[in-house]
Amino acid sequence: MDSVDLEVLRSAVAWRRAGHGVPLATVVETWGSAPRPVGAMLAIRHDGMISGSVSGGCVEDDMIEKLTGAAAPAAPQQLVYGVTREQAERCGLPCGGRLSIVVEPVTETGLATLEQLVAASDRRELTLRTLDMRTGAVTLAPGSRDAVLRFDGQTLQPVHGPLWRLLVIGAGQLSRYLAEMARTLDYRVTVCDPREEYVFGWDVPGVELVRTMPDDTVVAMELDSRSAVEALTHDPKLADMALLEALKSPAFYVGALGSRSNNEKRRRRLAGFDLSASEFGRLYGPVGLGIGSRTPPEIAVSILAEMTAVRRGVLVPGSGLRALPDREPASAGAACS
Repeated sequence: MDSVDLEVLRSAVAWRRAGHGVPLATVVETWGSAPRPVGAMLAIRHDGMISGSVSGGCVEDDMIEKLTGAAAPAAPQQLVYGVTREQAERCGLPCGGRLSIVVEPVTETGLATLEQLVAASDRRELTLRTLDMRTGAVTLAPGSRDAVLRFDGQTLQPVHGPLWRLLVIGAGQLSRYLAEMARTLDYRVTVCDPREEYVFGWDVPGVELVRTMPDDTVVAMELDSRSAVEALTHDPKLADMALLEALKSPAFYVGALGSRSNNEKRRRRLAGFDLSASEFGRLYGPVGLGIGSRTPPEIAVSILAEMTAVRRGVLVPGSGLRALPDREPASAGAACS
């Protein structure tokens, strides 16, 4: 679930508390050039006001017409758009795109569940939400980091909360900007720095600060393929061993701050350890895309842009950005992004 969809849940809660009828929509399957991914959400107030998006504006008008006023749904239902040429043209879907969307009314019982879900998301917890399409009953359970949205026609199970993690080594000024921006991209951010002079006064809300040695932190976090590591300190005593452990892990991105010459020195130091060629080649350094960034906020933007390009599969170590590939069909078993 991304931050946009968390705002959808907040809006649904606020509107339902105020006495409005609120259908809640979730994308459960896409084919072709779908504008929004599986898991994207939309809340529609009874008067047609909306929060969020399931298609980037392609089908929202039709949904407002179908789901407000006397047409408001009394039970969960499934809508499919783009099945016919006429429907695709009428709704403005991209050529070949199709969407399958589950719509559910937010009942009084459902409101209480959404309130619990929002609170859990604010605590950066993963939550599995289960909707029974036959009864409309909703239950919550702890989510796992490898969970994906699932829909079999009878049960919808989206995962809510920050599926992605970012470990930042070094608590300097750049780390503050990076941590704040990364949270808006739905990373659960941990900043690691054992140095007293750097952590004094650290006050970035929602970011965990740990004082352990960085390499120990990398091992303790049990990094997975939805994890990223950024070494934003020039101190090799802190960065090198942590990078060594991170490069051995399944983390999708490992980056290091510094000039080209400093990163070449770092590579020479790391070459003396037991890294395979493929592990060694995974290091991004100097970190960040070359966008001419100079200030700490601009550098943070370049770092997150590079992380996003790697996460989306359009950048690999040692290569430039390549054209976005044609979108593959995404089923309800696809990971929420």
